[in-house]
Parts: sequence; structure tokens; C-alpha cells
Amino acid sequence: MRPGDTLDERAWALLTAATRVYQDSPRALGWLRHHLARFAEPLRVAVVGMPGSGKSTVVNALVGEEIAPVELGEHGQVPTWYQAGGQPRAQVFSASAPPRDLPVARVDRQLDIDTEQWPAGGARPTRLVVDWPARSLRDTTLIDTPPLTPPGASEVDPPGPGAVTAEQLAGEADAVLYLMRHMHGRDLRLLQAMHDHPIAGAAPVSTILVLSRADEIGASRIDALSSAKRIARRYRRDVQVTAVCQNVVALAGLIASAGRTLRETELAALTALARVPREELERFLLSTDRFTAADFPVALDAPSRRALLDRFGIFGVRLSTTLIRQGFDTHPKLAAQLVQRSGLAELRDAVGAQFTERRAVLKARSALLALDVVLRREPRPAARALAADLERLLAGAHEFRELRLLAALQSGGTTLPGELDAEAQRLIGGDGPRLAARLGVDAEADDHELYRAALDALARWQRQADNPLLTPTQRRAAQVVVRSCEGALAALTAPA
Repeated sequence: MRPGDTLDERAWALLTAATRVYQDSPRALGWLRHHLARFAEPLRVAVVGMPGSGKSTVVNALVGEEIAPVELGEHGQVPTWYQAGGQPRAQVFSASAPPRDLPVARVDRQLDIDTEQWPAGGARPTRLVVDWPARSLRDTTLIDTPPLTPPGASEVDPPGPGAVTAEQLAGEADAVLYLMRHMHGRDLRLLQAMHDHPIAGAAPVSTILVLSRADEIGASRIDALSSAKRIARRYRRDVQVTAVCQNVVALAGLIASAGRTLRETELAALTALARVPREELERFLLSTDRFTAADFPVALDAPSRRALLDRFGIFGVRLSTTLIRQGFDTHPKLAAQLVQRSGLAELRDAVGAQFTERRAVLKARSALLALDVVLRREPRPAARALAADLERLLAGAHEFRELRLLAALQSGGTTLPGELDAEAQRLIGGDGPRLAARLGVDAEADDHELYRAALDALARWQRQADNPLLTPTQRRAAQVVVRSCEGALAALTAPA
């Protein structure tokens, strides 16, 4: 490693040095080379949650096509990786057999895989990798996971056949979208388990919590999404929640997915429903049974109505018919409104600011975690220097200091007086790592404006770092902010 190297360059150098130390261990060498190759790959984002949390629906909404879920016969769901590809392709991987391609097709923006080609009773699949031509997958590979194994799972509460552990997830993904309806004790334990790894103490797991079925809050009333957003804001102030994530976003997954994949036949059915007087239709939107009842006032058969519920839910049907009555009665207009109201834009913005824009840091974190695994599993005298370098890098890298301080400020473990707390979070990247976001100026600001803002922030925080009225912990926090301001200035050119 050389002075001035970026964090990902230093992580690359450590892994490269480790390949020389472990060149006589095929298993360790293969592991290290695999993680070196990950530097060039898109960011891996795992979509995680308890059964029924809507993981596959959120994957479909993010991609904009119906590609999830996929089940392999008796094996059920296995971790399914969706990555960018020129043509649709599906490969099954297992521990005891070479990868095998399955027949795959793209029909009406839907993924069609002939899973019967995977033989019953054959090798247990460990992963399904789907190549899919989608712009949204160019920078991000989405991993649709089976349910996580709850910490301390027992015979009384056994995990499902395809369940994965938090440790396995931490080794495969660079960041996590954790989906839930409401925060329960089991969710909190699973999130805490992802932070139990030693590396997580130095560099917290990048996690966004998603209230993924926001449309079901308040009995699917028309104001359900507003209620869900208020709940998300409350969670963002909960110290237990902020200790294990960086953001909380409300999303109506069904609405987002339906909006991005709206079909003409669905628009026609919803338009027919919208012609029914509001008071009369509302009687049939009180429950699934009523909506599929025989005395329905529209010539729409029960299977078609059930299909609408599967795609939109009660809330989505209610919202869509209301929007059509308001004039959003064409395919582009209705689709755009559904996506806009679903919360998908907020989720994508959060993923961009906290995952995509931090790609280099997240990739470096994954690489260092992989190195730590090798050092713990195959300790040897020649690796002691590597272990020391790893420890120094974790403790000294400013990018990780920012992440640790951000987690401490968000969780309330460290507090700063008045408006300093919020400003500190912004300056160390809480609103995103770009300079304009850090400095709180317009995204179109020129270098002169950015430089002046950074200079003002540096002077202000230098005073706080020496402020005798602050505690030692607060002054150390201010020193981290000072270093962030210095980094911002170093990236800019002083005005003439």
C-alpha cells in the first residue's frame, strides 16, 4: 500500500498480498481471487426479509419487469442473482455438479424458466444466476434471498429448506435491503446478527429498511401511503432501528411493480371498474371475498378479479380507479402515477445515495471481510503481517471512521449539541457522499461555491474540535468531521 491510495486500492493491495501468502492453499487462493474479481463487478445488493415481506415484488419493481420469484421444484427458492446480460440466461449452480443452463425465454416482459429441467433428487442447487437485459441491473446485481435463518433457530422454530444465515449473506452481498411490514423482535435480531461480524464493528453493514407493504397499513385506506411514510420517519428516530440501518423507506411494492409492468388488459379492467359509482364500488373493495363475489356489478369474471388483486391488492385497485376518475386514464398516465405514489422513487434515491455512490467503500469492505475469513480459518505465521495491516486499515481508514461516526450519531450513541448533530451527519455523508450533498449546497453548484462552503465548514468544525465545552467523545467526532472537510477541500481547486 502507498500513501495517498484510496480505500479500495489499499484493500486490493492487501488481497493481492494475501494471494502470495496463501498460494499453496487452493481453497484460500480461490476464495481470494474470487473476491479480487468482485472489485470489477456491479454492486451486490441482497433483498432480504421474512416470508411474505414482498422480496420478489420489490425485485420486480426495481427491475421494471416480472422476473421473480423462481422456484426449483422440490428445492423451492434458492438465492437468485439477477444481473445484467445481453440475452436472457439462467444458470443453476450446486456444490457437487458443474453449472447447468436451464431453458429461458422473455415473454411479454416476463421471465419464463423451464425449471423442470432441473432433475428431482439431483444435486442440491446453491444458487440460480439470471442474466437479464435491463438498464437497472447495469450498476447493481440484485440477490433475491430465501428467508434468513433466525439467530438461535431450534427444532421448535426450524428455518425453511432454502434458508441462509446472516453470516452467509454478509459474505456475498455488499449492501442489504431489509424488507418488513413492521419492526418485530425477530427482524431486529436478524439485523443485529448481520452486525455481529468483527468487520461490522469497524465498518457497519450498509442497510436500508423498507416498509415494503406500505399499502396495507390502515386497512388499505386511500391514505395508507401517507401513514406508512409517517411510520418510516418515526423508525428513523428510533435508536434501536438506527443502530442497524442507515435509512428507512416506505414502499407499496405491489403498486410499484404493477405500475412498472402495467398491461393493457389490466387498464381496460380498471377502467371498467372506475365507471361504477364510487359508493357502489367501495362496498366491494372492503375485502377480497366481496371483490370476488358473484353479484359483482361489472362484467368481469372472478378469475380476472383475483388476478387484479394479486397484481394490485385492494389498495391498488382502489387507488387506480380513483386516479382513472381524475383523468389519469391512459397507460402512460396511470403507470406513471402508480410508480410516483408507490414510494419507488424514494427507494431508488436511497439506494443511489447510500449504496451506488458508495460503491468503492462497500466493495473495499467486502474484500476486507473476505480477507478476515481467510486469516481466521487458516492462520499461519506468514500471515501475521497481513492481519496487522488489516487491523490498521480498519481502524485508520477515514471512510470507515465516517461510517462508524454516522452509525453512532444516528443511533444516539454519540450526540452533538443543537444543529451540529445534523450538520455532522451531512458532512460525513449521511445524505450521500457527493460533495454537494455533504456541503448542503445545490447539486448544480460550481467549484467556487463548493470550495467556499467547504472552507466555511472546515473553520467551523475546527473550532468545535478544540471546543472545551464539548466532551472528549464529541471533540473526537468533530475531528472526524474536520478530516471530511479537509478531504472535500483537497478534491476542489481553490478559486483564483
